[in-house]
Amino acid sequence: METKAEVVSSSAESSSKHVSPMELGIENFGCKHYRRRCKIRAPCCDEVFDCRHCHNDAKNSEEINVKDRHDIPRHEINKVICSVCDTEQDVQQNCINCGVCMGKYFCGTCKFFDDDVSKNQYHCDDCGICRTGGKDNFFHCKKCGCCYSKIMEAGHRCVERAMHHNCPVCFEYLFETLRDITVLPCGHTIHLECVKEMERHHRYSCPVCSKSICDMSSLWKKLDQVIASTPMPETYKNKMVWILCNDCGVNSQVQFHVVAHKCLSCNSYNTRQIQGSPATSCSSRVTEMVR
Repeated sequence: METKAEVVSSSAESSSKHVSPMELGIENFGCKHYRRRCKIRAPCCDEVFDCRHCHNDAKNSEEINVKDRHDIPRHEINKVICSVCDTEQDVQQNCINCGVCMGKYFCGTCKFFDDDVSKNQYHCDDCGICRTGGKDNFFHCKKCGCCYSKIMEAGHRCVERAMHHNCPVCFEYLFETLRDITVLPCGHTIHLECVKEMERHHRYSCPVCSKSICDMSSLWKKLDQVIASTPMPETYKNKMVWILCNDCGVNSQVQFHVVAHKCLSCNSYNTRQIQGSPATSCSSRVTEMVR
């Protein structure tokens, strides 16, 4: 019976050309997360997996007892198994037995292998993990505790440990997510697809701080027209209430209106009533108007 090493070798010989250890078996191995030519032995449960994400998916599934669910301690991985010759060995880029390169990109700190170098992986010492996108295209913000595109370097709003928390929509841990992340104008971070999902449901404020996530000035003008064409009953004509603006944080005393209340400081309708009754909020009215 042929071993995996012999199968790969035979294939290479039949093509009548020499395949270097860097390219040997490069298209044949890996998982849905990474293309790589090795597997890892999890130090926590002593089982073999294609990658740490495969481990975490398996060990946090609904079939696993809640008390036994866990993530792999990625930096404690010390054994890998070559996918070409099945040799188990210490973590290193090239197999000690067949010499195959187990990952074109290799990080000894993260114990990370990946053959798809088009991602432009790099290790960030401050983050303590590997990132994608190219080191020259990103900077590490010490206060936010994460890497951002250099496009944001001059004017981004710092939020302490901005990505060291779960996405406020789907609750996946953002710091190690594989999905695209966006930074809202307020500085809070969220999955890009989660923002798009919010917009599909006509939600245009940050789930964390309630500030507007985009330019709402055209909608505020529509609200001006709606309020002007909706006079209040005589009972409420002289009623005043205090509001808090979610966008600028200023308190204002304004005339009560059933539709919405406009901030006297920044003209935003993204406000909430804090004194006076009956209470009202602009959020439901905004949702109705953008449908």
